[in-house]
Amino acid sequence: MDWYQRVLVDTGRAAAVWALIGFLVTFAITRGITRRIRAKKNAPVTNADKPDDGGGFSDIYIAGVHVHHQVWGILLVLLSGLLEFRFDPGSPWTEVLAALFGVGAALALDEWGEDGRKSIDAILIAGGLGAVLLLQASPVGPGNTEGIANWLYVTLVVFHLAVAGVCFVKGKLATGLIGIVIPIVATVGAIRLAKPTSAWARRRYSGPKGAPKLTKSHQRFDATYQRRRDRLRDALGGAPDTAKAVADEQESRPPGGAS
Repeated sequence: MDWYQRVLVDTGRAAAVWALIGFLVTFAITRGITRRIRAKKNAPVTNADKPDDGGGFSDIYIAGVHVHHQVWGILLVLLSGLLEFRFDPGSPWTEVLAALFGVGAALALDEWGEDGRKSIDAILIAGGLGAVLLLQASPVGPGNTEGIANWLYVTLVVFHLAVAGVCFVKGKLATGLIGIVIPIVATVGAIRLAKPTSAWARRRYSGPKGAPKLTKSHQRFDATYQRRRDRLRDALGGAPDTAKAVADEQESRPPGGAS
């Protein structure tokens, strides 16, 4: 406990630790439960007397309406945030609320289906940012500016945020967000080629002069690149629903259950 107090509480990192733990654990559990439910829905019925109950898990329906777990996540984020802002309870209750906030954030960001692959990106970005902030990295924090002229410090901060902005315009959301707290990531992302569908590519890679770069961009971010990304996302979050599974979910309206 002395180590916990000295390293985490006294340095202000305890809440960030518990928020990150709540976030990652909830994501892992939610993915496991959702995979089990989807496997049950897509599996053929081999024994009518003993149907697969999905390990006791099923989607939640209220008055025939499927309530996604994002709803509970948003409510939990709002509740934990309001309680922290209103009461500022201090340790250990701040850590409890931080863990609940992390749980709610994971539920709110998580999604399933073809578009749900994007939620895996959001989960990875949020988890990465949480880990970086846990290290107390900050692009505009006080830091140690002794011996550095104010104008130089301001120039460096402006440059840092500018290159992160370039990453966003180049279609590199994850690189830009992580680069806000890790300058070198944003700098590398700003130097490298933009994605072919980005605003930067449409503006700077058009015309005869930009055609070679646009060709290189298409080669770098081709179908093989997308398949590698999809394999990683599917390995972490599971493959998205098939059209049949989605249709089955819309037609099925069980009276209740746990999701």
